[in-house]
Amino acid sequence: MSTPIPEQYHGVWARTLLHTPDTHDTTTWVRWLQTGLWHGDLRVPADVDRRTPEGRAQQQGFGGTTAITRPDPLMPEVCTWQRTVDFQPPRSTPDAGFMTFETPERVVETGVHGTYLEVWERLPGSVGQRIALAALDAAGQPTAERLLVSGQYLMHLRPRSAPWPTGTAPDDTLADVVQRHPDQADALLDFEIALGAWREGVWTVERATLPALERHAHTCTLQRTGPTDATVTCSHLPGHWRVLEWHAPG
Repeated sequence: MSTPIPEQYHGVWARTLLHTPDTHDTTTWVRWLQTGLWHGDLRVPADVDRRTPEGRAQQQGFGGTTAITRPDPLMPEVCTWQRTVDFQPPRSTPDAGFMTFETPERVVETGVHGTYLEVWERLPGSVGQRIALAALDAAGQPTAERLLVSGQYLMHLRPRSAPWPTGTAPDDTLADVVQRHPDQADALLDFEIALGAWREGVWTVERATLPALERHAHTCTLQRTGPTDATVTCSHLPGHWRVLEWHAPG
């Protein structure tokens, strides 16, 4: 297992700015949820029609573990998001950024392998409890499906079961792949990342890669049943999970 990351990174972070040589974006809805080791990320453009496959393919999202390093003592820390699941096709370069905290609630990320700047603001109520669970299959083995909690926020990540079509290359976009394989669009887009507030046992989905899930409230309880096991009672989610991380003060 990787080393747990510093507490200053824990929480749910909203991106307020993306600046690149070609882009100045303040409208895309972006959230990064970070536990002590695991992360989930969801990015929903404001100007696409998500009623169409082409529009949904413009979304981004991923999840996995996170590593913080400082290869050069004269440079900022490097945050690397090691993606276990990804809504988009694989990248040719690691997802890593130099991280500079301007305040405890605001961090500026600049590219290690690309030219960009992102500003992140931590959401109120997003620190405290930290939970990461992996869904179990019929044989009781962990799958790539994840449930992440940070403070009063919950994120569910269920990857697609369909493989990438033959010929999919690193740095292809999902929109490219869907355009080349329209007969496989439904299977390629069947990938759920959903995030919302989780308060007093009710999870209200704010944004999701599957738009039909948005604005719905679900009674949702998580119970640890042993050192490595937990049960979840929540809408369409599986019931049995493996505990990857469980920090619930109080």
